[in-house]
Amino acid sequence: MKLVIFDCDGTIVDSQHAIVAAMEAGFGEHGLAAPNRDDVLGVVGLSLVEAVARLLPVELRQDAAARVAESYKLAFADLRQKSVHHEPLFPGAMETLNGLRQRDDILLGIATGKSRRGVDALFEREGLHEHFVTIQTADDHPSKPHPSMIERAMRECGVEPDATVMIGDTTYDIEMAHAAGVAALGVTWGYHPREALEMVAPHLLVEEYSKVPAALWQLLKMDGEAAA
Repeated sequence: MKLVIFDCDGTIVDSQHAIVAAMEAGFGEHGLAAPNRDDVLGVVGLSLVEAVARLLPVELRQDAAARVAESYKLAFADLRQKSVHHEPLFPGAMETLNGLRQRDDILLGIATGKSRRGVDALFEREGLHEHFVTIQTADDHPSKPHPSMIERAMRECGVEPDATVMIGDTTYDIEMAHAAGVAALGVTWGYHPREALEMVAPHLLVEEYSKVPAALWQLLKMDGEAAA
């Protein structure tokens, strides 16, 4: 059995507009200047408090990070409830997930800096709960690139590192994969530029979802034509 673990924001779902808007609201709630868009997208994938801390001035990090993070969560939930910002799946994501789910030699997992509540809301909307047998979130783990999420996913599924691939759009995903000793598949449609991904040496990089299955067969040494 093989395990394929996906990041969420920037890999499966394009949530950038809601993330940036919620971060602006979270900072504004505390009278702080909003960080610029590129900086916000640069910390997507980290656990929320860690992400906020990196966006704050150094002298405010210790005192303000948790409070701003809480304001961010409230703002994000409000934006989602009001449907102010649409969070579409990336083109080809659902088709790829459906195809992988149909195979009897692959298990699917999630390792994300989102909260479990955020994952549940997304999966409820898109009908994705049945696709994933293990879901690891920021609620229960150190921030990426610590390997804890991948390590627990492998334990839950009874799969070894040499039978596991981590798929993500950020350097944190790739570094987490390396730390866990699993294959790293980088995707270039997300929030970290290709040049940044190349610097942390993913095993493979792909530019669109249609190329994900072939990359997985290569990394996992599998027959892509095997019957489901």
